[in-house]
Amino acid sequence: MTTSSTKRIINPARRIFGCARIPGDKSISHRYAMLAALAEGSSFITNYAPGADCHATLSCLRDLGVIIKTSDTEALKNNGTTIRIEGRGSQGLTPPSNILNVGNSGTTIRLLTGILATQSFESALTGDESLTSRPMERVITPLTQMGAHITAHNGRAPLTVTGRPLHAIDYIPDIPSAQVKSAILFAGLQAKGTTTIRERAITRDHSELALEAFGAFIERSNNMSAHNVTNLQGIENTDTTYRVAITGDQRLVAQSLNVPGDLSSAGFLAAAAAALPGSELELIDVGLNPTRTALINVLRRMGVSIEISEQKVLLGERRGNMVIRHNELHPITIKPGEVPALIDELPLLAALATHGGGLNVTGAEELRKKESDRITSLVTGLRNLGANITEQRDGFCVQGDKKISGGQAESFGDHRIAMALAIAGLGANGSSLILDSDAVEVSYPNFFDDLEAIVE
Repeated sequence: MTTSSTKRIINPARRIFGCARIPGDKSISHRYAMLAALAEGSSFITNYAPGADCHATLSCLRDLGVIIKTSDTEALKNNGTTIRIEGRGSQGLTPPSNILNVGNSGTTIRLLTGILATQSFESALTGDESLTSRPMERVITPLTQMGAHITAHNGRAPLTVTGRPLHAIDYIPDIPSAQVKSAILFAGLQAKGTTTIRERAITRDHSELALEAFGAFIERSNNMSAHNVTNLQGIENTDTTYRVAITGDQRLVAQSLNVPGDLSSAGFLAAAAAALPGSELELIDVGLNPTRTALINVLRRMGVSIEISEQKVLLGERRGNMVIRHNELHPITIKPGEVPALIDELPLLAALATHGGGLNVTGAEELRKKESDRITSLVTGLRNLGANITEQRDGFCVQGDKKISGGQAESFGDHRIAMALAIAGLGANGSSLILDSDAVEVSYPNFFDDLEAIVE
């Protein structure tokens, strides 16, 4: 592999072999930092995610008066950083002197909006061109029902949030979303009464676990029946599978926390090992939260050998080591009901399918509302590398019936597309040039270096 500031050349590889430690989980890092800012006392977070999105969260918190100190440690060699956050308490944030810029981070703007809706001042949030094209109404609607005052530009950022006292609601999101659920929970932390969210499909529960880690009481239950949720938000006779509730006016207490490796990022290196014959890769201390491990199940369905060892649980978050070995790949179908638990991993699964087997995905319209239109971006990029892939309204179909040729493809500024193209390129007949490859800075800045270290 050769390097320039905005492009990478991926050469065909013989196999993947070795050991890697993945940077801290992006989703968990965001949540730990935000809750540490609202806690009382000094929190320490080790292996904080190094990407631009999580640094945007720290930048916004600093603009809200939070003192954050970053200490580079030996963990930095493995993409990690230790940070110290001086908590200001639930109502201790201060009005920002400028508009809060979240960059490309949808998690930052949605979760922070939930927090700012309860504060005693007005604030504004914006982001880059990609972020300001993404819909924010899914967060604005429930927060407004709680009494928040939020103005937007055609349902998109920039947002202006005027903080005020909020009241609890009982809410069913139209589309399961961990970000929407988290924004409501973070607002509910200071709302009057008990705020309840009911989901048809269980989304990532990092916010629930993080709130509990900081001392909040969360009530959770599964398999809620239809008669419990009729007439909520105008939805009738619809089963929900998961209920989470939080009572307002709770205090958070500072903690010392360690962030496990990001399973979504680990998935790309795992896919590389799964793709090439003779490969064997060990990934160290990866997050294995059950709401995230659908990826492991799908990889196994595709024929990939995955062994998990040294499992443990810290502050509710399961983690462990993974060993991935290549096996013959099988074609599979991912149905709409599976998509919410795999939404971030679909690009890497598509890349793996170009090496053999095949993949058909439906019910994934949500991909069109990510950092790029990920359906079009993925199909365009993989097709430019010679893959047999077709675009559908709500997904895509990959035929792993031929070795791809290589070529030139654009990431469209999307970190997951850039990494997916690299994984596909490892199995090409010729070299692959990935344009705008520095998009990986959003979540996994050392991705290409880590990949190069395990390629043979």
